[in-house]
Amino acid sequence: MKRLLLGTSVLALALAGCSSDGDAQTTAGADRDATNAAGETLAVSTAFYPLQFAVEQIGGDLVEATSLTPPGAEAHDVELTPREVARLTEDDLIVYLSGFQPAVDQAVANVAGEQALDVEPFAELSLTGDDHGHDHGDVHRDDHRDDHGHGDEATDPHFWLDPMRYAAVAQAIGDRFAEIDQDNAQTYQSNSQDFQSRLAELDAEFTTALASCAHEDLVTSHAAFGYLADRYDLHQVGIAGLTPDMEPSAAELRDLIAHVREAGVSTVYAETLVDPALAETIAREAGVEVRMLDPLEGLTDASAGSTYFEVMRSNLDVLTAGQECS
Repeated sequence: MKRLLLGTSVLALALAGCSSDGDAQTTAGADRDATNAAGETLAVSTAFYPLQFAVEQIGGDLVEATSLTPPGAEAHDVELTPREVARLTEDDLIVYLSGFQPAVDQAVANVAGEQALDVEPFAELSLTGDDHGHDHGDVHRDDHRDDHGHGDEATDPHFWLDPMRYAAVAQAIGDRFAEIDQDNAQTYQSNSQDFQSRLAELDAEFTTALASCAHEDLVTSHAAFGYLADRYDLHQVGIAGLTPDMEPSAAELRDLIAHVREAGVSTVYAETLVDPALAETIAREAGVEVRMLDPLEGLTDASAGSTYFEVMRSNLDVLTAGQECS
């Protein structure tokens, strides 16, 4: 596919980064030039794992997808080297979610033109949460404030934990691929529809399994599960806020422990990419179990599966046990 030339300022950044980066390959750039020299595939950089997975499912062999978030890294805190930023000018498309990763937003603003696809308009980000972890990290609708709202809110970015919001983003990705590579438009559209059908099946499984649960409160390490909770009639109580580093104060921690006891919650959920210490402390003090629930911001060796679908179905098994669903 058509390549973009490096602009003078971006080239300077790349050269400046060479002294520290050496010849090391990054997740955003490994083997890209060799693969795309003949113009056989679309070179697509994605901001983090769920976007990379969708791109791979829709693009298939016609697309080379790489991620700007390395495996095992916390997606919220990703930083980009000058070399990684410079490589973005070589892409046919950059798929990202504005407002989620400041470093990616800045890089796109600096180097990307029409080759950037922001999925935010398609994800229907209708939930907000207190980004400082107040009020137990509760997440709620824009048009509703609970009695304890502080007004210091941020938009919840974790749309992929609702399969149907994820499906809407998949549709947008397929449409953009079809515009860029019109010769293969039918393949992209067909793959997109197949992917969306699989997401609809997953949604049906969650709807059935979580239809009748003993516990409504979903106590999680950080407030990443608002869209999942909203979709399946649960109530998220995040220990931290929308980002894992927004930890509760000592007073808020005591309130959380009291809430878990009073609400009869049986499980507190830790995460694969977040230190489980707070979740374990609350569970121990409240006398309840700890289970692992994956927000799927990235995959690691500790993930309960090697794909989005495998991990989501593992999450469902964990939820049906932890929420005592029948």
